[in-house]
Amino acid sequence: MLATPIGNRADIGLRALHVLDLVDSVACEDTRHTASLLQSYGLHKPLIAAHEHNESEAAQRVIALLREGQRVAYVSDAGTPGLSDPGARLVAAVRDAGLRCVPVPGPSSLTALLSVSGHAGWDGSFRFAGFLPVKSQERQRALQAIADEPQACVLLEAPHRIEALAREMAASLGSRAVTLGRELTKQFEEVAHLPADALPAWLAADANRTRGEFALLVHPRERETTDEGALPEAALRVLDRLLVDLPLKAAVKAAADITGAPRNALYEAALARRDQP
Repeated sequence: MLATPIGNRADIGLRALHVLDLVDSVACEDTRHTASLLQSYGLHKPLIAAHEHNESEAAQRVIALLREGQRVAYVSDAGTPGLSDPGARLVAAVRDAGLRCVPVPGPSSLTALLSVSGHAGWDGSFRFAGFLPVKSQERQRALQAIADEPQACVLLEAPHRIEALAREMAASLGSRAVTLGRELTKQFEEVAHLPADALPAWLAADANRTRGEFALLVHPRERETTDEGALPEAALRVLDRLLVDLPLKAAVKAAADITGAPRNALYEAALARRDQP
């Protein structure tokens, strides 16, 4: 599984070039795109189409080649295969066949965006939501879950849905901080830091801002000062005991389930305890 550039072809890694030169064939999401990519590096390999509509069938062809002793690389159109791209079914099939699958890491819009988010004091933990559901009700539920979650979340979105997503995020997230990356690593790359409720106006200010591929980081919710007096002493005692043996989030969930105390208040109390010297 080999990661390829998400825009700027100069981002290809030396190891990726070495592997592409060594393999006997390349399975790929789009043969035309991959042929062009390989040609830009002076490489020419037999290509096997392996996209979301034929991945299971293509996996059997790849497995047959691997069993013959051939070396096969898999690439998606951009970035890391299996991460909001085809590839997961292929990996599962190869693994189930008792064969080895090797990751060749490289460019990623997710890590590129995180590196320029600039959220001081953030511990780096986040949830990756990828592309949200298209259906309205499922999409609203997903956005509400992000709004309710204190930790950061990364989303991906296509240009034809970015304006709708911006309106929905403004309604769900209010003033919560967002970092938006548009066309990351490409010629017209743009990174903006703004509150969620300013997203629609930011997009509307320039017609070009709705073009390209988007990655968005919903920053972790700002910590609020917790009045521990609002929590029963019994709930705090349970929380303290659970924090000894469980990770923070698991301890908070268990304490809320056991005591019935508000999860958000327990979460803030747990953070305060963790930060104490």
